[in-house]
Amino acid sequence: MAKIALLFATGTEECEALNVVDILRRAGEDLNIVSINETVDVTGAHGIRIIADETIDKHDFSKDDVLIIPGGNPGAFNIEGHPLAGKAVDDMSKAGKLMCAICAAPMIYGHKGLLKGRKACIYPGMEAELEGAEVSMDKVIRDGNFITSRGLGTAIPFALEILAALKGRDAADKMAKSIVFND
Repeated sequence: MAKIALLFATGTEECEALNVVDILRRAGEDLNIVSINETVDVTGAHGIRIIADETIDKHDFSKDDVLIIPGGNPGAFNIEGHPLAGKAVDDMSKAGKLMCAICAAPMIYGHKGLLKGRKACIYPGMEAELEGAEVSMDKVIRDGNFITSRGLGTAIPFALEILAALKGRDAADKMAKSIVFND
């Protein structure tokens, strides 16, 4: 079982986060929603309040195997501007951990130069933010230890690709069938 941190900020796209949380927890993964705010009570991009598992100042990212960053406006920008989130991205990337981002959030990896020479995707119109990457229009791209995806409509394939990276394609296919994504 992997230990996973999913960052959540004011303005995060709720379904990009919660679809991933739901699927990975169904699969038995140890996923913590980590608020970058000073409180665990966070309001997403569409006014939906969620209660995170803990705040970023209390979370120990060194114990995580996976970092997931959902998009949303201004959520992805809030995460990018948070110093502890930036440190987590830097440290986990250097350690070769699985780095996942959807919608606008791949820009965080792009701005840090982490996607140079890799295939990646992002929300339409933001392709220039994937600095040095080979930009793809696919729904989800996995290149090495990076998984990127394009937006809310790709949240389930994104979650399934993370699951495939953790437990194999058969586990992801079984999950897809059980949630009636593929029948």
